[in-house]
Amino acid sequence: MSDKQNLVILGSTGSIGTSTLDVVERNCEQYQVFALVAGRNVQRVIEQALKHQPRYVVMGAEDAAREVSAALNSQQTEVLCGTQAMCDIAAHPDVDIVMSAIVGAAGLLPTLAAVEQGKKVLLANKESLVMSGQLFMDKVKHHGATLLPIDSEHNAIFQCLPDALQKGTSTALDAQGIRKILLTGSGGPFLNRAIDTLADVTVAEAVAHPNWSMGQKISVDSATMMNKGLEFVEAKWLFHCQADDIEVVIHPQSMIHSMVQYIDGSVIAQMGQPDMRTPIAYGLAYPERIEAGVKPLDFADIVDFTFTKPDFNRYPNLKLAIDACRSGQSATTTLNAANEIAVAAFLNEQIGFCDIYRINAEVLERCHLEPLHSLDAIMAQDAQARRLARELISK
Repeated sequence: MSDKQNLVILGSTGSIGTSTLDVVERNCEQYQVFALVAGRNVQRVIEQALKHQPRYVVMGAEDAAREVSAALNSQQTEVLCGTQAMCDIAAHPDVDIVMSAIVGAAGLLPTLAAVEQGKKVLLANKESLVMSGQLFMDKVKHHGATLLPIDSEHNAIFQCLPDALQKGTSTALDAQGIRKILLTGSGGPFLNRAIDTLADVTVAEAVAHPNWSMGQKISVDSATMMNKGLEFVEAKWLFHCQADDIEVVIHPQSMIHSMVQYIDGSVIAQMGQPDMRTPIAYGLAYPERIEAGVKPLDFADIVDFTFTKPDFNRYPNLKLAIDACRSGQSATTTLNAANEIAVAAFLNEQIGFCDIYRINAEVLERCHLEPLHSLDAIMAQDAQARRLARELISK
């Protein structure tokens, strides 16, 4: 029997998924790919499956699954499709680790399936917590799952926390001498652009992030700083804190990935290249360290580090998300759903860049917000917000 740990990658064709496969390849004596899960990127999945020989491939759509199955024509890899198959594979008894890297709400159900089987879950799908924070964290505790943050900011915060908070023997920040969590963000491609020209932003400009290589949806969210807003909500749940315990700091160089401020005046920061392979490797091997293929920082080459407060006139979506975080679960579930629809409409050139905020704000204003105590209630709220966002866009 192999001593290697079996890994499922939810979202294998995205930037996190491909980076995860790169780290696995560098540490193939420790990890093997059990399953690749993807949406519709048939060609990339075929290339990945031929290289890594997983036991399963799961595609989001039936036609994509047929195409992959025909290309692989292999008894080694079984090809499945649909959300239920994704959940079944994430919960499979032979699986040790699940990388949750599907973008958006589509990642919630398979990630919860892994949690409910007590897996080691590497969370790169922030929407799972934005949509279902309390329910999600309650399930992690109840089922004894191991949850490790992979977003570079949350991974950095985790690395800067005391051992008791990392291991969950304490959840109180103040009891561990922590004053504030400092969540850094680059400010995206429009940090210095004149605000009165933002309405003219093109899709090509919005997806051109200055530091990170990411998918289109996350790149647009970084340009509006909604991504930082969603990370703000994620941090609240991951680190058992309140909105007042978190502060967003603009750091354009993206070398300091986030910081923790202590009551004695100390600030502990995690630094490194803007390369997702570092937090991925950390999550895979925790509490050990493994090779990630990332060069260390050369401090002689670093010209300067700058830090500023975010300007909410420039980034109204960030303010919207922070306010939603204070309001509660129903507001963050609603905002996430509206934003997914609005960003997709912008990418399809149906609305302008500044309309993303207008759609998000109006959906929040018009949606009925009430406490969400079940997964069904969360999914119903998500569906309501999407319907309303589509109606507003069509007008």
